[in-house]
Amino acid sequence: MQNWDEVRTAYQVARMGTVSGAAEALGVHHATVIRHIDALEKRLGIKLFQRHARGYTATEAGEDLLRVAQATEDQFSQLLSRIKGHGTDVSGDLVVTSVEAMTPRIAPMLVAFQKKHPGIVVRYLTGDRLFRLEYGEAHVAIRAGAAPEQPDNVVQPLTAQAVGLYASKDYIAKHGVPKDTQDFSNHRFVGHDDTDTRAPFYKWLATTVPPKNIVYRSDDEHAIFLAIRAGAGIGFLTEEDAATHSELVQVAPPRAEWAAQLWLVTHVDLHRTSKVQALVKFLKARIKENG
Repeated sequence: MQNWDEVRTAYQVARMGTVSGAAEALGVHHATVIRHIDALEKRLGIKLFQRHARGYTATEAGEDLLRVAQATEDQFSQLLSRIKGHGTDVSGDLVVTSVEAMTPRIAPMLVAFQKKHPGIVVRYLTGDRLFRLEYGEAHVAIRAGAAPEQPDNVVQPLTAQAVGLYASKDYIAKHGVPKDTQDFSNHRFVGHDDTDTRAPFYKWLATTVPPKNIVYRSDDEHAIFLAIRAGAGIGFLTEEDAATHSELVQVAPPRAEWAAQLWLVTHVDLHRTSKVQALVKFLKARIKENG
């Protein structure tokens, strides 16, 4: 493409949905945005956007171009992160990602790290999708389950969470405590809705308990926690989570096969940067300190 500025402008228009939003994101006048879009469409000989009263919507051709533009923008962002990270100063944006269930443990540690390094701006992103470290979507990922196998990633063990089976006192009063694993078929369970979940305890549940007995399913760990507390059935919780609620009863103690291994994952290009190294060392030390 002869003029990357025009493509970058089109990308921002598609992302923001309006000329004014793109102009603000790019720090240019809205007339410049319109001129770039018109020039790009004229050069390509095709409409990239449908104009309407609410803003701009990308056409099919526009979507094709913008996918390439987004990948290029991501790679530029990654390059910028690498360049900025070559210094020894622990400062700037630090993007950390984990599944949402880890938030109660990770968020306070990130705050403590930021207090130690006030020049850091923390961005903590949670969700079930894997953020692409190779595209600079995150500097550090904290992942659970089997060891991540994405190429060009540096993977280090962080800790293993002890996980047991728990139920509410109301559930126990109504259904009793299972005598053994064979008795599980006479009880109700709370599980994950994703059959491909990487959590070892949910894999165990799927192969041990009849599907009809898993009567409450969710892809939200907090919703699962609330369902167990409300008496929907027996479910998996960490000992730390269960200890904070007196209405919960341990049905089965943690087993090694249920343990949720946590991993620190960084991309090889960013692993040695000062801020990533500082966070990795801090998290390891804090985990060791807290047992």
